[in-house]
Amino acid sequence: MAIRQADLQSYSAVTVTKTLREAKDEGKPTAFLSHSHKDAYLAKGVQGFLRARGWDVYIDWEDVAMPDVPNRATAERIQRRIQQLELFLFLATANSMSSRWCPWEIGYADGVKRTDAILVLPTQDNYGAVHGNEYLQLYRHVDIASGGGVGHFGSDNRGSILEGSARP
Repeated sequence: MAIRQADLQSYSAVTVTKTLREAKDEGKPTAFLSHSHKDAYLAKGVQGFLRARGWDVYIDWEDVAMPDVPNRATAERIQRRIQQLELFLFLATANSMSSRWCPWEIGYADGVKRTDAILVLPTQDNYGAVHGNEYLQLYRHVDIASGGGVGHFGSDNRGSILEGSARP
């Protein structure tokens, strides 16, 4: 089941501050969020939703060390972060599916991470269109479970609730 983009947007104002080191020290999940910059409000919503549950979620444009203009240093910094963080999340929207960077990021993650550490967040827009099909079905997907938990599921829709653990 896809996550409604309108629901994600409601979490964009959540401002729980947690550093990567704090999250790791507390055994909380850490994640790289791949998304289109055109979906900044949705990315902030995902980050807010997960931060409220103790996660550290990295968004590249919040990184003050990121170059202003994308270049080789940008790619290398993104690669290091994908390797460093436990999970790779792909926010599937019309914009991320047509992005030049997002498919590159998930392709890179596929080469350096365990397959079960790559999670797709399929979304449903205000028109009812669901995003996250095609090659993204190779990976587990995330859904917001009843009661507000975060679940991960395979293409067969079998899975479990993450309940604060990044280890699926």
